[in-house]
Amino acid sequence: MKIKFLAVAVGIAMCGASAILHAEGNPRAGKDKAAACNSCHGDNGNSMAPNFPKLAQQHASYLAKQLQAFKSGGRNDPIMSPMALPLSEEDMADIAAYYATQKISGNSMPVLPPPDEDEDEDEQAAAPVKSKSVPELIAQGSNLYRNGDRQREVSACIACHGPFGEGNLPAAFPALRSQHADYLIKALTDFKTGARGNTPENMMHMIAQKMTDEEIRAVAYHISMMK
Repeated sequence: MKIKFLAVAVGIAMCGASAILHAEGNPRAGKDKAAACNSCHGDNGNSMAPNFPKLAQQHASYLAKQLQAFKSGGRNDPIMSPMALPLSEEDMADIAAYYATQKISGNSMPVLPPPDEDEDEDEQAAAPVKSKSVPELIAQGSNLYRNGDRQREVSACIACHGPFGEGNLPAAFPALRSQHADYLIKALTDFKTGARGNTPENMMHMIAQKMTDEEIRAVAYHISMMK
């Protein structure tokens, strides 16, 4: 049944993917044009801040598509939208080509966030719940990444993003491996709440809205450790 469920997920993903024109960018020109991106994403696309995504080794077609979405308003962000506005199609292709040629860095083991200080102490005492350890969450995330959850119709991440998080170039599904866990948690949460869209037929929203917060954290931790 897992194989059948995976096949259905792949079918949905490929049917939802639109035809993509791969503009050939110039990595050398892109390095200079990406200078303004360095403060957030690092001078080689490996951001030091866990809330800013790594761009290194990402598919150029995906990066260009995101820049186009920021410019057009299809995707909104207070930082990225104004940054993308003055970029031409050639600029976007060059910047994307530059980051695609960079090697992504690995991550340290994730660290669990501190307990929610806003949670009422009486609630904690009334219903104590043992939180899972990081290794337990990574194992949970690995299972969900590869197998999904057929009963709750949560598609396996492997269907679109590959067995090693390498993504799918023809379909412009992004590479995820070694991405910051914090950024992945935010992205999935935004998909879940509808704060972020711009995926074919809102595919990621349909998947993420069925995931619990724990599952989102577990998958993010697992992906952050993939190489």
